[in-house]
Amino acid sequence: MDPADLLHRYGDRVTHVEHVAAREAVVEPWPAWISPRVRTVFEAEGATELWAHQAEGVRHVHEGRHVVISTGTASGKSLVFQAPALETLAGGRSGSSLLGHRSPTVLYLAPTKALAADQLRRLRPAADLVRAATVDGDNSREERDWARDHANYVLTNPDTLHRSMLPAHARWTRLLGGLQYVVIDECHHYRGVFGAHVAHALRRLRRVCAHYGADPVFVLSSATVAEPAGFAHRLTGLEVAAVTEDSSPHAARTIALWEPPLVGVAHPTQPPTRRSATTEAAEMLTDLVVGGVRTLVFVRSRRGAEAVAAATQRRLHEIDPDLVSTVATYRGGYLPEERRELEQRLRSGDLLGLASTNALELGIDVAGLDAIVSVGFPGTRAALHQQLGRAGRAGRESLGVLVARDEPLDTFLVHHPETLLGAPVEASVFDPDNPYVLGPHLAAAAQELPLTPDDVELFGPRTTDGIAALEEAGLLRRRDAGWFWTRRDRASDLADLRSSGGSPVQIVDADTGRLVGTVDAGSADSTVHTGAVYVHQGEVYVVDDYDVEDGVAEVHLDDPGYSTQARSTTEITIIETERTQMWGQAGISFGTVEVVGQVISYMKRSPAGVNLGEEPLDLPERTLRTKAVWWTLRGTAVMDALEAVDVPGAAHAAEHAAIGMLPLLATCDRWDIGGVSTALHPDTGTLTVFVYDGYPGGAGFAERGHHVAARWLHVTRKAIMACECEDGCPSCVHSPKCGNGNEPLDKAGAVRLLDALLAEAPPDLHPT
Repeated sequence: MDPADLLHRYGDRVTHVEHVAAREAVVEPWPAWISPRVRTVFEAEGATELWAHQAEGVRHVHEGRHVVISTGTASGKSLVFQAPALETLAGGRSGSSLLGHRSPTVLYLAPTKALAADQLRRLRPAADLVRAATVDGDNSREERDWARDHANYVLTNPDTLHRSMLPAHARWTRLLGGLQYVVIDECHHYRGVFGAHVAHALRRLRRVCAHYGADPVFVLSSATVAEPAGFAHRLTGLEVAAVTEDSSPHAARTIALWEPPLVGVAHPTQPPTRRSATTEAAEMLTDLVVGGVRTLVFVRSRRGAEAVAAATQRRLHEIDPDLVSTVATYRGGYLPEERRELEQRLRSGDLLGLASTNALELGIDVAGLDAIVSVGFPGTRAALHQQLGRAGRAGRESLGVLVARDEPLDTFLVHHPETLLGAPVEASVFDPDNPYVLGPHLAAAAQELPLTPDDVELFGPRTTDGIAALEEAGLLRRRDAGWFWTRRDRASDLADLRSSGGSPVQIVDADTGRLVGTVDAGSADSTVHTGAVYVHQGEVYVVDDYDVEDGVAEVHLDDPGYSTQARSTTEITIIETERTQMWGQAGISFGTVEVVGQVISYMKRSPAGVNLGEEPLDLPERTLRTKAVWWTLRGTAVMDALEAVDVPGAAHAAEHAAIGMLPLLATCDRWDIGGVSTALHPDTGTLTVFVYDGYPGGAGFAERGHHVAARWLHVTRKAIMACECEDGCPSCVHSPKCGNGNEPLDKAGAVRLLDALLAEAPPDLHPT
């Protein structure tokens, strides 16, 4: 099927089409220091010459400089670390005189097990040059023992490094003491609290390596990261050279932005909605598979991916039953052998259509894809570029489609393509100085090796305060050699790299005792409270009992014919104002706040959205000390401008829209941040709207919002104005996580409020 035929068929849904021209390669010869037997490995895959950016990156590595490669998807970044690594390992030589007799080794870090497994597969042609092995949760004890004792190229993830390898570094002396290269692949995933955790895990790695006499070169790789040298410096603590000029060839590509049509209202009391993005994607995937177009559909949730695949298979069964088996789902949670089988079927062409979560977003080498469909903006331009770049890898023309969900950011982007396709990727935001992140890693470092005053520079300016706090809590003790961990339990257990804090709540089937699943502690009160309707992998459960202290929710299978939505109260107190910028009568501030939230009840809603009643809940208050950005309006002139406006509703609507638009400018998801709005806040004495990080100590998102406040609020206003609804809908000011049931909201008032706020603001000099 020609992409033009598909886009013509659904022309009323397509808001923008962009054609990206093909690009010719710029090449350089292989450097003389790469031996013929190493070159042969890459030449067998067609790399008889190097693209210019590969040659530049390899040169940096060979000369001992830390480097980040930030070029397009499918631009051969892996060669930049694989070629020097294979050359060093094949020769058995160490580039550091400090290593003495130790054999050289390489450590490769990936954000997912699937990517590490793919890199291992790609090393198989070099089996006579390298002893490679993965180390992760999929290993047997025997496989891990072999890797520790024999492998010289170990592929793992930051979680395993943090929990297993660094705490037991004495058992990994051969690997860590011989390290020549540390590879950090797909580094743009290390953002927010996760990025801050990984930054400190890497500092602990550097510290242990130095203890054993190793000083490895760090090689970072990502298709999509803004300000790569600065980002890599924050992540590793090292000065890093950046390679950014992509000289690889690329076939022509067509990119389309797609908005599902409005389908009216389910009930007079509800706002209008659009046709489901997953329904649109299933219809599109059906047409593409029938046309023989090898297509990958990215969906943000497991349930959504399964729904797209199932709907496509139903449609194909009516058209051509033989095609049903050519469509499948790929998501996290599968057994390792199931993931490998699906990856192989996709590579071989046995699968024509695959609906996937972002488990396949990373740089797994799947050649021959013809089309990519992204269901909903994936949160950042970086992620979208990564997804769309998966097609066309075999040199053929490709199609990429972004299907908008019924959300403010998606709606805005498909009507403002210049903010999506012509703009640079977002800054990757994380804060290594977050004390809630720093403290646990200082404790883990002290258990690995005693902390000394020399470690202050390594871990950052708040290290001294962090050590003092741990010492006061009795977790560290000062001796002549430094600060020691005082307890018998594992200090590394204090930090969960991917958690928002607290142990996950277990969801247990009350009849069988089977573990149905888990939910993050931070969202458990609103999702698995007593009486909640909980959907897991397409099955509907009702929560019988939620034990807050034990972290267990007991459920039973039942579909009561309604959904539930928690209602909550939130109070916010300003603890410290760190900085403020004034725009006439408007103030934009950033600082520390304390958020006290409590889920107080839940509503039952019919499938049409009708409120069937409200049930009270008795749950504890939750306190979060974090970072926030807030804006205020003062002065009689400003309030006169809002005289005819429902001010609480306007502030509430502006808050929702601003939360929905911040991911355009910072690498966050709307679920990473929260908000509070009030017509009169006791700490400011005036109208105030807060947007805060949903993590203890902050994650850097609110600070980024303060830094780009004028641009952020200009874009928020544009998004509200662009929506075609009259009174507000999920595409502009309604929020799926509002604890007040999206009441009160005043869409028109939000625009007038933002006009007053921006009246004396700096101009929006950027299209984004």
